[in-house]
Amino acid sequence: MKNGRIEKLNMLAQTKFLSLYEAEYKNKAGNKKRWTIASRKSYEVLKAQYFDGKEEKMDAVIIAAFHKEQKKIVVIRQFRVPLNDYVYELPAGLIDGDEKIDVAATRELKEETGLELTNINHEKTRNNVYASAGMTDESAAIVFCTCKGEISKDYMEEDEDIETFLMSQEEVKELLKTDSKIDMRAFIMLQGFAEIGEKMF
Repeated sequence: MKNGRIEKLNMLAQTKFLSLYEAEYKNKAGNKKRWTIASRKSYEVLKAQYFDGKEEKMDAVIIAAFHKEQKKIVVIRQFRVPLNDYVYELPAGLIDGDEKIDVAATRELKEETGLELTNINHEKTRNNVYASAGMTDESAAIVFCTCKGEISKDYMEEDEDIETFLMSQEEVKELLKTDSKIDMRAFIMLQGFAEIGEKMF
């Protein structure tokens, strides 16, 4: 891996969706240090990325969706266990196996909101973005797209507690004035939508 400094990787704990590793690395002064990493990847996959130069696999998609007919952005409010509360987010989800980003985004948007993805803006879509690189290697693609249809909860999984909103530029501006909990990626996207509206997409 280019610029890689990790010399050894040790498993600390493993669960179905998340594992903890201890990485032994050298800092810029050449001194040996340790760092705890949370990852969605198996030991074998992460080791291959760190030491064998295997291409990094993205973990998730984050969906910035604009409803063309309603002229509104799609926003969800989801219960998140680590916060023990609801938080405003963009629709998102894990990429299954070798699933393509387009397929994952289409599936997750339908599952969480009932809406149908109609077109992806590949020029604006960005792979490999990171939300908390000091703690985790989790990476995502931010997918800019348009959608259509009616909101529905019929496709959600049992553990998904989600309410979907179609928000106008003015409604987003009002949301941003509140003290509601907002995911940082959603906050940045909503700030952009509040400023330039449909031009984002």
